[in-house]
Amino acid sequence: MKTTRQTAKVATNLQSLDVSDAEMALFRDFFQQKIGIYLSSSKKSLLTSRLASRIHELALPSLRAYHEFLLSPGQEAEQQRAIDLITTNETYFFREEEHFRYLAQHILPRKAAQNEFRIWSAASSTGEEAYSIAMLLHAQRNPQPWHIEASDISTRVLSYAKRGLYPLHRGQKIPPDYLKNYCLRGSDAYEGHLLVQQAIRESVHFSQKNLLNLPKSTGLFDVIFLRNVLIYFDPPTKAQVIQNVCRHLKPGGWLFIGHAETLNGLDGNLKLKACGPSIYQIGP
Repeated sequence: MKTTRQTAKVATNLQSLDVSDAEMALFRDFFQQKIGIYLSSSKKSLLTSRLASRIHELALPSLRAYHEFLLSPGQEAEQQRAIDLITTNETYFFREEEHFRYLAQHILPRKAAQNEFRIWSAASSTGEEAYSIAMLLHAQRNPQPWHIEASDISTRVLSYAKRGLYPLHRGQKIPPDYLKNYCLRGSDAYEGHLLVQQAIRESVHFSQKNLLNLPKSTGLFDVIFLRNVLIYFDPPTKAQVIQNVCRHLKPGGWLFIGHAETLNGLDGNLKLKACGPSIYQIGP
């Protein structure tokens, strides 16, 4: 059994570890094969910072040892945990506000008479994007029916999202009337947090999806938000993800990507036309 001093030494060594190119290649291949994410050599510090605590918990001596552990029989749950650690990123409500204005001012009015309106938050992370959309639709579309699907590769963030409980600072961009109507301020043990109201939480269906292998049951959507996820893929994988996701857009539907992302050279024969900052509409 390791002593406290030995365990502390393992943790210190991992935090300051100079990752070799060979070790980086092992994890680059692992994550690219599993979920398509490409970790370039510049991501060495991210790799160690995200995985160090877990390697310490397992009392393993190195990244290579952890990689061997991941690939050993019966470690599917640990593989998912590693994926969760690498992919989890903090976000906030009503991120990239121009997209929500476009949805409210240009798309919803055109679909006002449509019997059902469907939106997919395809990389929903901890749920703020999906709940922002739900607040907007509840305020502007009711009583007309609407449906929101939210998905992510990480089971960890999906569990977090379903709770609908967030630090107050993530809600700074929520419009004041939405904050009043759709959120509850925490008290006592939940001081400094907000809780998305139950009606809004229940209007979003969360599920795990791999964008490289989408089930046919995913369905078709009027709008798909695919924001701030393409940056993690290499060009061939980006093109594959765009093709996979856009198969689930209705003719004339809209695709939103992150402001730091581009579809240049990735859209193939999809007939996507730009109609706003990082907003595209697919042809009929």
